[in-house]
Amino acid sequence: MPALIECVPNFSEGRDKAKVDAILEAMKMDGVYLLDREMDADHNRCVITLVGDRAPIMEAVLRGVGKAAELIDLTKHTGAHPRMGATDVVPFIPIDGVTLEDCVQMARFVGAEIWKRYRIPVFLYEAAAQRPERTNLENIRKGQFEGLREELPKNPDRAPDFGDPAVHPTAGATVVGARKFLVAYNVYLNTPDVDIAKKIGKAVRFSNGGLRYVKGMGVPVRGLAQVSMNLTDTDQTPIARVFEFVKREAARYGVMPLSSEIVGLIPKKALEDAAEWFLQVENFDSSLILENRLASVMGGKAVVGGLRAGVEPFVEQLAAPNAVPGGGSASAAAGAMAAGLAGMVAGMSRGKKAYLQYEQPLSDALARLSQLREELKAAIDADAESYKGMVAAYKASKDNPEGAAAVNAAIRQAATVPLGVAEKSHEIGRIVESLKPITNPRMASDLTVAAALSRAAVDGALANVEINLESFAAGQKEEFVRATKEKISSLRR
Repeated sequence: MPALIECVPNFSEGRDKAKVDAILEAMKMDGVYLLDREMDADHNRCVITLVGDRAPIMEAVLRGVGKAAELIDLTKHTGAHPRMGATDVVPFIPIDGVTLEDCVQMARFVGAEIWKRYRIPVFLYEAAAQRPERTNLENIRKGQFEGLREELPKNPDRAPDFGDPAVHPTAGATVVGARKFLVAYNVYLNTPDVDIAKKIGKAVRFSNGGLRYVKGMGVPVRGLAQVSMNLTDTDQTPIARVFEFVKREAARYGVMPLSSEIVGLIPKKALEDAAEWFLQVENFDSSLILENRLASVMGGKAVVGGLRAGVEPFVEQLAAPNAVPGGGSASAAAGAMAAGLAGMVAGMSRGKKAYLQYEQPLSDALARLSQLREELKAAIDADAESYKGMVAAYKASKDNPEGAAAVNAAIRQAATVPLGVAEKSHEIGRIVESLKPITNPRMASDLTVAAALSRAAVDGALANVEINLESFAAGQKEEFVRATKEKISSLRR
């Protein structure tokens, strides 16, 4: 199964459609798909959203950077949005079958390659940053192209991560990184006074004591003041909460939001959360949306009203007379269900008046449970694949005198996957216990089931680890076996 990575390169051109078309043409490649293109003449910037597997999406972006360097001259560029490069920023975002750390490695490869091919200096940001102060994009882009051009040769603290300490004469410098999904969200005010927008941007952004997972600034756009924001985690800081914050701050200055806009794409769940927030629908569930229900029933996804369609194929695969999927995959599925149930309970308590004092621990639990759930879902297939790899290694070793090493490597992988399942499921069990005193007591039965599923996942996964350890040839990988048995004992204690 190919990995799926999103990349959202921002180019400093939002007025000349022919130039943007040429950049898009340069990025056309098999296995890379264009999801969205946004051009803004006032910002003089375009945002391109691509998805694809690792190798093709990296090459597509590199070609786009090269074409942008040919067509965009920053010495002649003006616009409302801060910029330091013809290709200003290139973030890689994990979507499916890939981790944030994988995207970090991709960002570092692409950064080095941009310098090698085009002699454009590159800075790394967000999860790929090699210096703490460069995690935030605004710190790197301070002074924009003109300021960086003056300061780079004189200030060693601003030296790029790749390349010489001097901007490209016309293409400037590029920032490359890895991050989670981000929503670009702007609110227009009914005033041309950009100073008000700047004050609101300062108030809303987390770095100045505002909302967590929000970055904000004020800019003039189309004769109006705009609060321009990046929302880096809409699960924990919903878009509706951001809008209400901006609205309240605006009222302090006698103005109000006129409209808002989304640049690029937004997860459907973020809009569903906004609907729940503003409509105050009791017991809202995404399956109440007609199109979601139709998609789940007709597409075979497991939601209320169509549960069997999603669960039944996996159960039937377990029942089939085949070795995979087996107990390891079932353990991972149990752990994922435990995380899902616990997340449901935390989500239905968070934001409710009776539990406002627990907002932060509930948000933290939701974020971690979401990550664990995704990792355990991936482990369902990973366990089956590791078993297949072990069988293949045994077959290949029959006529190969050096096959023992390959067999032991395969066994090690087959033991490592369920060990990870056990560790993650054990953590879910701890989170479940922590939720009991801070969530709705009427949902205690759901937490009881989550706890039982997490225990079953730990027990089942550890049984798979132990049986795989027994397969090691005598005297092979003794240190790995010893360390793994210690982890098993610790988890059981």
